[in-house]
Formats: sequence, C-alpha cells, structure tokens
Amino acid sequence: MTVPGMLSRPLAAWRRRPRPFAWMKRFLPRTLFGRSLMIIATPVVLAQAIATFVFYDRHWDTMTNRLAFAVAGEIAIIVDELLEDRSEEERASTMARAAGAVDLFVSWLPGETLPPGRQELRGILKTTLGRALDERVRRPWRIDSTVAHEWIEIRIQMDEGVLSVMSPERRLFSFTSYLFIMWMIGSSVVLFAIAIVFMRNQIRPIRRLAVVADAFGKGRDAPGFKPEGALEVRQAAAAFLLMRERIQRMISQRTEMLAGVSHDLRTPLTRMKLELAMLPDLPEVAELRQDVADMETMIEGYLAFARGEGAEAPQPVDIARLLEAVAANARREGAAVTLDLPAETAGEDGGKDEGADGEAGIILPIRPNAFKRCLANLVGNARRYGSHVWIGLRRDATAVEIVIDDDGPGIPPDRREEVFRPFTRLEPSRNAETGGVGLGMTIARDVARRHGGDVVLGDSPHGGLRAIVRLPV
Repeated sequence: MTVPGMLSRPLAAWRRRPRPFAWMKRFLPRTLFGRSLMIIATPVVLAQAIATFVFYDRHWDTMTNRLAFAVAGEIAIIVDELLEDRSEEERASTMARAAGAVDLFVSWLPGETLPPGRQELRGILKTTLGRALDERVRRPWRIDSTVAHEWIEIRIQMDEGVLSVMSPERRLFSFTSYLFIMWMIGSSVVLFAIAIVFMRNQIRPIRRLAVVADAFGKGRDAPGFKPEGALEVRQAAAAFLLMRERIQRMISQRTEMLAGVSHDLRTPLTRMKLELAMLPDLPEVAELRQDVADMETMIEGYLAFARGEGAEAPQPVDIARLLEAVAANARREGAAVTLDLPAETAGEDGGKDEGADGEAGIILPIRPNAFKRCLANLVGNARRYGSHVWIGLRRDATAVEIVIDDDGPGIPPDRREEVFRPFTRLEPSRNAETGGVGLGMTIARDVARRHGGDVVLGDSPHGGLRAIVRLPV
C-alpha cells in the first residue's frame, strides 16, 4: 500500500518517520480540558508578557529617568545655592525654601565625610538615581533607602561637611506600575475563570458520551442519554446513538431468526429420533441414533453461541456468590473443585462472608445467566482434561480477574488462540470422547467480551492450563 502523491513511499515507512517536536507531547496536558485551557492561556500569557516588556522598557524606564534626573537637578540647584551662602542664616533659609518648594528635606552635617570609594547600587531605581547624580551634581554621594519607610536619603559630600537630602519615594517612583500589574493579573484571573467555566460546560457532554460509550462496550445500559453541547459533539452523540440502535436491532433480529431456525431444525430431528426409536436395535441403527444425538448437541451449542444471551439485562451480581454456585454445580457433577476467594469475600466453604450491612465484597453489573455459562464452560473444559480444578478470584484498581486452573495436559502457547475459534477442536478424537463440539471456549470469550472483558490462556502452576477471565471494574 502506498500513499498517492508521496513519491510511492510505503505507508508503514511513512508512519515510522520521526515527527518533529514529538518530545513536546510529554509535557502537554493529556485531557481535552487541559489542552483547551492551554490554547486559551498561551496567547493571553504571550500578550501579557509583550505588554509587560513594552511597559517596563518604555513607561517604567522613561518615567524613572525623568523623576530621578528631576530630583538630581533640584539637588544640584540646592548645592549651588548653599555654595553661594556664607552665613548659617542664609543656609537655613535655602533649606527651608527647598522643603516648601520641591518637597526635599535638607539638613547640614558639618565636619562629616562620606566613606571613600563608589557605592555599589542594586535595583533600577538606585542605579538610575546614581547615574543622574553623577551627571547633575558631580560630587561624591551616597544613597540609603533604609533610613525611613517610603523615604530615600541622599548624602552629598561638600567642602565643609555632608549635605543630607531626604526625598519621598513618590518623587522617584511611579506608582502606576502597581496599578498596571494589578490590572494585568486581575484581568488574567477573570479571563481564566470565565474560560474554565465555559470549557467545563463544553467538555461535560464529551465526558458523558465517553462514559455512555464505555458502558455500552461493557454490555451495560445507559438510559437517559441525549445529545447536548456543541454542534460537533451533538453530531458525535447522535452517530453513537444511531450505531447503538443498529447494533441492538441486529442482535434482536439475530435472536429472532435463530429462534425460528431452532424450531425448524428441532422438528425434523425429533421425527428422526422417533422413527429411529421404532426400529430394531441393530448396530447400524445405534450408529444413526448417536449421529442424531451429536447433531442435536451441535445445534444446541451453536444456538447458545449465536444467541449470546442478548436479551438478558445486566444487574448487580456478587461475583463471589456466582463462583460458589459454579463450583457447587461442578461438584455435583463429580468434579474435584477447590475455590479460593479473597479474605474479605470468603466465608464458609469458600463463600462470601457478609458484613453487618449485608453488602457483598465484589459486585459488578453483569448478565448473570450469560456469565455463569461463561464460567461453567471454562470449568467444564478444565474438568474434562484434568482431575482437579482450582478457581480463584482477585481484584485490583481497574479489573476483577477470575482464575481457573487444572492439572491436565495444557495447550501449547502457539495454539491457544485456536481454541477460541468456533467448532475448532485441537484433538478431535479426545473431543469426541468427552462430547465437546468446539464451542465452549468460543462462547466463554464471546460472553466475556460482551461484558467489556476478555478470556486469556496461560500456564497453570499445577501443570495444566490456566484460563483468566478479566472484567473491568
């Protein structure tokens, strides 16, 4: 098989071709809800990041530069005025005018000196202010933001002392950045909240469709389901309902047809049995009677396989009690059966020990008659070829497993799948001796799969064959 237009490249080779960015799938959300939110959130986050970059690159940097250079320029004017003032009264008058006009509180520290060396600054505010002081004041300086809350002290080295200038942070810092950040975060939270609400409403119909499809695959009914949600989801739900109706109609038609076939075949077989009963007991007549009996057995087995108990409704069943009934029936037929149930379900004779509330340990919605036939076929196959049968029950978080072991000859691994084919007998002579027609294992797997499970074969620790019936929880 080749794909048209792809240079006759084989389809298998094309599928094996490495896909670019395949590694990214490990980091992507696995649910549709998570991926939808990611699709919504990614453009929003990118837009917010770009807006933030533009804001800090333009607004923050520009405004900080303007404010810092304005303060540095005012400090330079104060320094020049103080250099011209000769008396203490003139200096006090200059500092008072600065406090009232430019909102800078200036004090004179005579005889003090600043530490030698240039101060290391951190942060955009101090860095910008230091650059402005170098350009405008051109004297040694020190910046201290820990003197008082929301105040910054700027010390300038003078000839006869140190000039201390207290500037409020609002003169150097634009508080619109906080508003911008709060607006961005608030708007993002609101957008995400709205997106989550809408996406949950859109995902809910898809989840309901998945639950109904899973229940139908397990042979369970899901009444009350109707298409809802977006147009595409409604189309998928309507297609599923139509498919379910067709499958149920096909099963019903098959059952009705086989009921008629059963009547039509049984009538001539009954006449043949009556006619053979009136004949003398000759060897040829005995052989004909055996042939008619074999035909009747084969027809019954085929009808049981094709019917599949399709009309039986699922109901909650205690699996432990069902296993007890199957084991009891096998014992009545002369089989040696050992029933091993979990401690929380095992009672006397391997049965269920109910608690005070009377609830069973492992309850699943199954078709009891059909599933009992499945187990009876597997147990019957085990007792047919072995001298002892072991039945076990185990459960994990996702499935319930029923294990049936025997000590017979077993089946080679490469031929185990053949036994599930209708009317397939690995050893015709031995099947003839035991009365098998090659439908027991087929019916067992058919019933298990109609419940959403399966039947698999393996090696038994007792030397024979192990059959495991898996049912989803």
